[in-house]
Amino acid sequence: MRLALSILFGLIGFGFLLWLGFWQLDRLEQKREILAEIDARIGGTFQPLPAPGAANPERDRYLPVMLEGTLGEDEILVLVSQKHVGAGYRVISPLILAEGRRILIDRGFIPVQDRAAERSASGEITVEGNLHWPDDRTPSTPQNDIAGNTWFARDVAEMAELLDTEPLLVIARRVTPREPGVTPLPVDSSGIPNDHLQYAITWFSLAAFWFGMISVLIWRQYKGKEGIG
Repeated sequence: MRLALSILFGLIGFGFLLWLGFWQLDRLEQKREILAEIDARIGGTFQPLPAPGAANPERDRYLPVMLEGTLGEDEILVLVSQKHVGAGYRVISPLILAEGRRILIDRGFIPVQDRAAERSASGEITVEGNLHWPDDRTPSTPQNDIAGNTWFARDVAEMAELLDTEPLLVIARRVTPREPGVTPLPVDSSGIPNDHLQYAITWFSLAAFWFGMISVLIWRQYKGKEGIG
């Protein structure tokens, strides 16, 4: 009886761990499809900017837009780090459109040593980019140093209030004419985690470990039973 229960218990546990592994593989394929849809949306046809107050973060996230206007003089610097480059800032500025609307533009990245450099573009510029509501803030993110103009998260509502714009942020993909010293950081799906393959490997590894462990237990019980007989 004890041997039979061990076999049953072992098979149930092994089957459950395998099921979790295959479930993560299904989730992996679903996530890949979602990321492909996001990439297609990011690189899609340019659309008109939503009317004031009509933007919806769920519906309009990643919406590709093309805008013409002039940059305001004020800017917000958001501390970030770029691989192979090091520390620097995202430059957020107001863009004043021809009809008078003011929205936020994430112009791109500057190295930390260029913080004080002159970079205000004069005259009209064209911005190609995507609407975004970034989720930069985590429980460990420091509060923005507004007085010192060192921000740690792109809090759209807070930035819009400070720069007197609508709470709309466009991440620049291309700025024409090009701004010397500012490198656009276009929005893409690379920052969206897809760890389901690692999770699947973990569950399959646990299943293999479980199978080995329970096999040893059952073998010992079986040999012990033989010895008693």
